[in-house]
Amino acid sequence: MTKGDHMSVRKISLTRGSAARKALVSATVAVAVSIGSLLTVPAATAAPASSAGQPAGNGPSACTRALPIGSSNFVVDFGGEPFNVQVHVPSAPSHKQLPLVLDLHGSDSNAASQSYVSGLAEIADAEGFIVATPEGNIPFAADGPSGATWGWNVPGVPLTLGNLPSPDARDDVAFLRAVVKQIDGAACVDGRRVYATGYSGGGRMASALACEASDVFAAIAPVAGLRAGRSAAPDYLVPAPGTCEPTHPVAVVTFHGTADPVNPYQGNTDPRWGYSTQAAAQEWAHLNDCRVGPVVTQYSPDVKQYTWSKCSKQADVVLYEVANGGHTWPGSAVPFEAYGAGYSTPEINASQTMWDFFKSHQRRG
Repeated sequence: MTKGDHMSVRKISLTRGSAARKALVSATVAVAVSIGSLLTVPAATAAPASSAGQPAGNGPSACTRALPIGSSNFVVDFGGEPFNVQVHVPSAPSHKQLPLVLDLHGSDSNAASQSYVSGLAEIADAEGFIVATPEGNIPFAADGPSGATWGWNVPGVPLTLGNLPSPDARDDVAFLRAVVKQIDGAACVDGRRVYATGYSGGGRMASALACEASDVFAAIAPVAGLRAGRSAAPDYLVPAPGTCEPTHPVAVVTFHGTADPVNPYQGNTDPRWGYSTQAAAQEWAHLNDCRVGPVVTQYSPDVKQYTWSKCSKQADVVLYEVANGGHTWPGSAVPFEAYGAGYSTPEINASQTMWDFFKSHQRRG
């Protein structure tokens, strides 16, 4: 996120459905709209699962899933340090390769919060894919309502307070590559179907993965955070040349409200954000050599769809523009408007829609 002023913190009781248990689970949620986060929730306890002793990167025809069904903690070794990653595995034969989706939290947030925002675990159970929810390593709050909160080291982009990460900050592109590789070694991942989504700062990080790790990710789905490289000085209203050069086409689907108060849809002159969401989508259409578009359709009364197609390796680009929408994840159980983040439309479910997009796009070279 890029907004500097803190808003009030409130505690409420929310109820969400669980398709797996067919029961209602209520949780006390602490919600804070601040420079980097919308909400935090208490993390559920789960049996730990370690990556120790697991091979990294099974081949396409021989793999065995060692991770348990359901949610567990997976330890990724990166640079000689252990990092916990929340992983959710659906019920499936242990030798069947499954798609993998990285679900990246916003700035000043964490994995537990992001899992609640996206609700991807329930869709994963129904659709048969793995969700991994890693955490950034730039500290924000040491002891928030759901524990410590973090930010991502998006290459070359200032943090929410305007300063660049320290030179010794964790390389998060390399870290997330390691997350994919080590989860593959323990969970039998289909290497053609690896995807990334993220909210706000996590959306910017997912965008950076498409720019710098296009050999790994087939498609991305940033929510309120699509970028296509850094903003160009001095006006920051256009993408900077040479800051996003994927070696493979990456399909893109994104969701953004026109009244987003944090990452403005129309763009701004802040180097932490910069050019408009439309400019970002148009740049991805250019990077993917799309020959048709944008074709504009009215998806629903609130939602307009922009589609670029006939792209290299079928790497389509789709933008869902939410009229008067705020800094929200459409279709989420979170009542964003009640916490000052603006209107969240119920007319589209971002999580289900991105999965429908993902499953029709795989890496093609």
